[in-house]
Amino acid sequence: MQIQLPPKVHFIIETIQAAGHEAYAVGGCIRDSVMGREPDDWDITTSARPEEIKSLFNRTIDTGIQHGTVTVMIEKEGFEVTTYRIDGEYSDSRHPENVTFVSDLAEDLRRRDFTINAMAYNEKDGLIDLFGGIDDMEQGIVRCVGDAKERFGEDALRMMRAVRFSAQLGYVIEDKTKAAIKDLAPTLKNISAERIQTELVKLLVSDHPDFLRVAYETGITACVLPEFDICMETAQNNPHHCYDVGEHILHSLAYVEADKVLRLTMLFHDFGKPQTLLIDEDGITHNHGHGLVSEEMAVKILKRLKFDNDTIYKVRKLVRYHDVKPAPDSKSVRRSINRIGEDIFPLLFPVQYADIMAQSDYEREDKLKRLEEVKAIYKQILERKECLSLKDLAVTGNDLIAMGMKPGSEIGETLKKLLDIVLENPECNNKEYLLSKLPFKD
Repeated sequence: MQIQLPPKVHFIIETIQAAGHEAYAVGGCIRDSVMGREPDDWDITTSARPEEIKSLFNRTIDTGIQHGTVTVMIEKEGFEVTTYRIDGEYSDSRHPENVTFVSDLAEDLRRRDFTINAMAYNEKDGLIDLFGGIDDMEQGIVRCVGDAKERFGEDALRMMRAVRFSAQLGYVIEDKTKAAIKDLAPTLKNISAERIQTELVKLLVSDHPDFLRVAYETGITACVLPEFDICMETAQNNPHHCYDVGEHILHSLAYVEADKVLRLTMLFHDFGKPQTLLIDEDGITHNHGHGLVSEEMAVKILKRLKFDNDTIYKVRKLVRYHDVKPAPDSKSVRRSINRIGEDIFPLLFPVQYADIMAQSDYEREDKLKRLEEVKAIYKQILERKECLSLKDLAVTGNDLIAMGMKPGSEIGETLKKLLDIVLENPECNNKEYLLSKLPFKD
């Protein structure tokens, strides 16, 4: 099998080989190349020791030299070059207590997580596939190299990676590998929140975000996202719904584009439903106020998983307002934009579309029609450049001070009253007209 190595990767491998050592491109870059995908990065494995690699290249960085990894800089691009190694005992489900450098490629490949990631290649020897990676790719299988419990015992995050790879590639997890996940999922408690976050996001923005269901079935979410398990066990007996809360969430993920904020919003948008569940005398379920509860839960979880403040801000507002449905008229839409925020409001369109499409078909056409009407009105408001917030109001605080008003809370209250006039009638956003309305009388 012929794989086209990038010129810089070819140069690194050739330089190492010319010095009498073995070197191969290895791991995910080979998997992606076999699949015809463009690899995100290229890793190189070699029989050369780190100090030997450093002597062969002008610029190197000791990124993980204690584990045999040196980053070789070619122009402004870095490539990780790692010495063949076997790992010692793992005491924390994450880091080996020590590593032993070896001279055998097979020993190095044997320690890797999955067969599809345990292939190596150079132009001299071609593809090295000792553990059936190609066969598993042809069958669409994620399988551990060797004993699955050993691999997951070495690094518990590999269990999330198994689900993530299945979601990205559309593969199924091999039975023994899946059984090992079920047994060892609780050890994910030893993994840092940052690493959990990274894998969760990669899963959510994959082609199959609904494979989060596999994380539930194997006990992964019970450890890292127990709030989701409760949703999977909460029924919805309501004409608007045909799934329980968890399945509704999973279906909604597939109806929104692969954007981190939007997918996180759909994940969290109904997390408050179990806590707000009411059943009326006819047995119909209701969840009044679930948006606010879902927002509180989303913020708590996002902080627990160490998400950045910008992501938390956007997701919390979208979750809070995901069920807000302004009437399809200009006044209602303007007031909703002002209340929700000009930055957040347009993101509600894909969120509400996904929510509708993951519900039953009861009144679906009417819901979609209303959504399109609101979207059309929103576009008209933008085209007309109507005032939607204080920053676009024709009157400023300085104008009020110039009229003799003292700085303080009265200025803010007055500006809000003037904005209220303009939100009702955008043609009134005229300084002379607005100032003529003053002073307001209580």
